[in-house]
Amino acid sequence: MKPVTTATLQEMKRKGEKIACLTAYDYSFASLLDRAGIDLIMIGDSLGMVIQGHDSTLPVSVADIVYHTRCVARGVQRALLVADLPFMSYQRSPEQALDNAGRLMRRGGAHVVKLEGGEPMATTVRFLAERGVPVCAHIGLTPQSVHQLGGYRVQGRDAASAERLRHDARALADAGASLLLMEAVPAELARDITAALAIPTIGIGAGVDCDAQILVLHDMLGVYPRGSPKFSRNFMDGAGSIDQAVRNYVAAVKARAFPGPEHSFHGA
Repeated sequence: MKPVTTATLQEMKRKGEKIACLTAYDYSFASLLDRAGIDLIMIGDSLGMVIQGHDSTLPVSVADIVYHTRCVARGVQRALLVADLPFMSYQRSPEQALDNAGRLMRRGGAHVVKLEGGEPMATTVRFLAERGVPVCAHIGLTPQSVHQLGGYRVQGRDAASAERLRHDARALADAGASLLLMEAVPAELARDITAALAIPTIGIGAGVDCDAQILVLHDMLGVYPRGSPKFSRNFMDGAGSIDQAVRNYVAAVKARAFPGPEHSFHGA
């Protein structure tokens, strides 16, 4: 079974083949997702909410991400592993970002690191990429900035904020980001950004036209007790097992059957 790399995802984008992604935080689920055909597994700081029970992702530490990435890595033979740089582990300086990215890759086994933020983070993305660290950039709804954003709100609905997101996407891609995740962004805007960039885009609440789709595992299994966002879907409905639910998710993403209009946002 040939491992998925960033070059694999670039080729999938070129061919128009959709990329199926999910989060995972432990060995058992990572192994199941890998066998079910998930292309990319993200060890997200979402673990602060779905694993640790916090109200946000902010309390998550680098040590938490390293630990969970190491667990996931033991269960994976094929999928690309993307690990989050948590809150305040990269914002101080590019050097801080490099040190912590090194911890996630060397100690955790991550293949790619993810950081949040638009054009102001381009210098950090370039610093990492020039030193051999693949980066997944994250724009739109950035949960680490939830208090600045005033809550978990859709981003880019008006013309000015939509143009800012287009500018952010171009700046991050030009700086050397390997992937771009867009969260809670109007579907039409995400479609335009995806078409404009050479790098693969990953959508979560960003419409069906992104190159890849990702959900938080606990949302797509319907087990998170505090409720799931509009852009999620419970794939356990009609599935006889977790394995089948994940395989149904992969099939729906590949066939462009998920996300549907009911899981997408639109401009004002």
